Amino acid sequence: MTRPIRFLTTLSFALATAIATGCVERTVTITTEPDNATVYLNDQEVGQTPVTVPFTWYGTYDVICRKDGFTTMQQAVKIDAPWYELPGIDLVSECLTPVTYRDHRAHHFVLEPEKLPTKDELLGRASEFRDKALSEGN
Repeated sequence: MTRPIRFLTTLSFALATAIATGCVERTVTITTEPDNATVYLNDQEVGQTPVTVPFTWYGTYDVICRKDGFTTMQQAVKIDAPWYELPGIDLVSECLTPVTYRDHRAHHFVLEPEKLPTKDELLGRASEFRDKALSEGN
């Protein structure tokens, strides 16, 4: 094989490999009951439920859901890697296959209505604080 043919063959293979590489699209959808809660992933606001956002790494995410009139929900959510993202295999799945893998995860949270204290509970706490402040002042 002559040099120009070998060069063209190598160049053709490199271009074909570059064009045919695969990738992984990772998304997570957060839903709540009721809808329209503000969602934070690792202290970054990502939108109102239902919300779908991309993620780049597998592991544990801190999820916070807030909505007026409901107790704020905070939970650690673990997203495990699928088999094709295990070390070693990920090189083939992300770089050497002409397939796009789509990894979609979904998590649903039920928000509890906020329990407001009654008037008697508030007056009782205020009385306790007053008594404590007066006893510390002496």
